[in-house]
Amino acid sequence: MKNNEPVNPPDWRHDTLLPLPPEVRANAWAVDAACSGNPGPMEYQCIDLATGARVFHFGPIHGTNNIGEFLAIVHALALLDKQGIKDKTIYSDSYNAILWVHKRKCKTKLERNAQTEPLFQIILRAERWLNTHPLDIPIIKWETKKWGEIPADFGNKK
Repeated sequence: MKNNEPVNPPDWRHDTLLPLPPEVRANAWAVDAACSGNPGPMEYQCIDLATGARVFHFGPIHGTNNIGEFLAIVHALALLDKQGIKDKTIYSDSYNAILWVHKRKCKTKLERNAQTEPLFQIILRAERWLNTHPLDIPIIKWETKKWGEIPADFGNKK
């Protein structure tokens, strides 16, 4: 498998899923990104809150955490659209990424160079998708202080 292909191991399950706080919708996906350094190796994933199953994973690729958070939301939106699913909610713990999605623009300050060009091509694809599709899936800010870490968290904070 190539380094940047999405993977979906059938037996991967998140171990901190249940119980969900009562105000959190279970018919939802949670997304999160992780970056070792900023910039550095970045990856993102999506977890189904009803089942704990990993919906998708992408990376690592050289980037930033904010870019990963943005791409995770767009990836989730595009996958829901492709599958014809209209009744899910997406949770993200990144206010910036949610804002960027609603503005349909990744407002990163990451330098564009030979190392980051592959990521910038993915960003352009995501922005094109956002500019050609309606945002009709709710994207809700995960309230980490009230609910704990988002279930899609990679669990590698220091």
